[in-house]
Amino acid sequence: MSARSALPVIAVAAAVAVLAGCTSTKSDGKKGSGAEELISSGTLKTCTHLPYAPFQVKKDGKVVGFDVDLVDLVAKDLGVKQEIVNTPFEGIETGQDFNIRKCDLAAAGMTITPARDKVMDFSDPYFNATQALLTKQGKPFKKVEDLKGKKLGYQKATTGGIYAKEHGKGVELVEFEDLGLLLTAVKSGQVDAGINDNGVLFDYVKQNPDTKVTAEFNTGEHYGIGVRTGNDALRKKINAAIKKAKSDGSYDRIYKKWFGTTPQS
Repeated sequence: MSARSALPVIAVAAAVAVLAGCTSTKSDGKKGSGAEELISSGTLKTCTHLPYAPFQVKKDGKVVGFDVDLVDLVAKDLGVKQEIVNTPFEGIETGQDFNIRKCDLAAAGMTITPARDKVMDFSDPYFNATQALLTKQGKPFKKVEDLKGKKLGYQKATTGGIYAKEHGKGVELVEFEDLGLLLTAVKSGQVDAGINDNGVLFDYVKQNPDTKVTAEFNTGEHYGIGVRTGNDALRKKINAAIKKAKSDGSYDRIYKKWFGTTPQS
């Protein structure tokens, strides 16, 4: 065979190789797929947005927290190690981080909402939450409407921001990129109050007694762990790990570790 006539054959062989790569036996992530699809072999990549204590926070150079411990149980069942990917929350809740394959799952103290459910798939709920109001000690604010003419801070792309916008007529709303900036703004008096999930606010006042949670709003929220739409095998593994943790006492142990008490039934 001459070199010239060999070229088409080589091209065809290359095309076949490419097609073979496109039809790998690895899970394609579609509903009902049998194998978990992970971005990197041996690693479970978790997208989160720091800081969000006690769910995820960096201490002594390591990311720790309630969500971290819970996902470690999933990783253990899969026989892999968890790797934390710190990324802006907006990229998580819009599903963009899944689209660009930045992570396998998202565990970020994230409320399951209809809008988010359209851009990712959620695990079964694993934590109950509601919105709450944080102020400095001595402030009289009990609801968002009390802040008319005052400044209320909220975290970008969160359900707290949605609640503030729905109930904050006449209130000056101030957006912050992350929880840390929001909490600092309340403590320093940059804003008169801040709204966020009750779990993180109660955790904050433990270490900052000059602040207080003055109100909780019955928003009836539930946290879920997100996965890329269609990665049903991984979602099922997460659900199985959550169910197992709740039945064997692991969930209560982790909960008490980070919240100082066992969850209310």
